[in-house]
Amino acid sequence: MNTTAMIKAENATLFDNVDARTKLAGSNRMEILLFSLGTHETFGINVFKVREVSKTPTITKAPNMPAGVEGLISLRGNVIPVLSLAKVMGLPDAPPGLGGSMMVTEYSKRTLGFLVSGVDRIIRVDWDKVKAPESVVTGGANTYITAITELADGKLVSIVDVEQILANTFGDSVVGQIERLESGSEFNVFFVDDSAVARKRIAEVLDKLGVKHKHALNGLEAWTRLSGMAAHCQQLGTRVSDEVNLILADAEMPEMDGYVLTKNIKSDPRFDGIPVLMHSSLSSEANRAMGKSVGVDAYVAKFDAEVLADTIRPMLRKVTHD
Repeated sequence: MNTTAMIKAENATLFDNVDARTKLAGSNRMEILLFSLGTHETFGINVFKVREVSKTPTITKAPNMPAGVEGLISLRGNVIPVLSLAKVMGLPDAPPGLGGSMMVTEYSKRTLGFLVSGVDRIIRVDWDKVKAPESVVTGGANTYITAITELADGKLVSIVDVEQILANTFGDSVVGQIERLESGSEFNVFFVDDSAVARKRIAEVLDKLGVKHKHALNGLEAWTRLSGMAAHCQQLGTRVSDEVNLILADAEMPEMDGYVLTKNIKSDPRFDGIPVLMHSSLSSEANRAMGKSVGVDAYVAKFDAEVLADTIRPMLRKVTHD
């Protein structure tokens, strides 16, 4: 049995079982599929983004494809684009060719094929062992790396930033017309996301709604700042809900994920009355179930600006009536 088939067979519950995935919620742990692009580096992707792995299929070339997109394949009746990760990431020392394996990923309601040299295995790591890439030395693919973690043998794993890969390959989605929220300037939203692409888009939506906002770069930073804000409010005898009306959290983040952040918020009475909206590229029902299990008030898949705005409006309006 080849490595690809072995991963699928031995880890079927991680790809297909909602209950198995939900058990990870609130544990501050993640499953990473390790893979190679033919260089000396080891790369990883969250298992929750991967639907399946297979040998590289026959790919149909298509005209006017963005750089790094090798063509199209038909997968169970659906036509999906196939990207060469080594080409998209601009790795000069990657070997020629398409590589031996394809990861089929589900991301922000899109299905894509990612070509890689080979897949290795699935590992489980604590999110507090996953660090932002600025804190360590990385290679030339740093633009496309969202986090770094370390294996037991000391080898570093670079976790790819799928949002950045898609934005650079297919272009940023444009935030269109969004109706301004009446009395929007009276509201304060605190959002957290480790992706620069996502932070830019979220800020655009909030600006168009007319609400004030602050942000953090990962779950641990968010929890530290929110805890400090709560302590300050206690000293003043005021409520945190007077300072923050809505918390918007990503799911995947270095050092502390959005599920643990939400669990911390919902278990702390100082944050009573503040809704938590989870905004994640992990758009499957399994991930929605994970969010529900830790108490999120709503779950929105990235990135549809209108849906995000339409979800935020009633949550903020409700705050004024509670």
